[in-house]
Amino acid sequence: MDIYAQNILEHFKNPSNKGFIKGADVTHNEANLSCGDKLKVDLKIKNNKLADFKFSGGGCAISQAAISILGEQIIGKSLSLILKLNFDDVKKYLGVSVSERRAKCALLGLITVQNAILKSKGKKLKKWNDYFFDLQ
Repeated sequence: MDIYAQNILEHFKNPSNKGFIKGADVTHNEANLSCGDKLKVDLKIKNNKLADFKFSGGGCAISQAAISILGEQIIGKSLSLILKLNFDDVKKYLGVSVSERRAKCALLGLITVQNAILKSKGKKLKKWNDYFFDLQ
């Protein structure tokens, strides 16, 4: 088995940061209706940085591994940096190619986290269409 595919399966079976944050600063839910994936994120924000992150929900191996791996990358990072992340960053973190059919699975975690941050700032949330340009 490819080492990167093995990484996806490991994060799917034993995800990092799965759980809940009591007293989270913001909580947000998103779903990928085409695949049935659902995610909820809890964020703790301190000094405009992501101090803590947890997720819950379920779905396919790609969506669950992507949010697990994303969480490892973003804790401690500035909110502005997290809001700049895109599909290329997600693919880099995953370390595997992602087909167009699986793009929404891979992006679900990112859109959920970014919308949680936007929600915390009282800003307009992103929609799936906002990410389509990244798929080219």
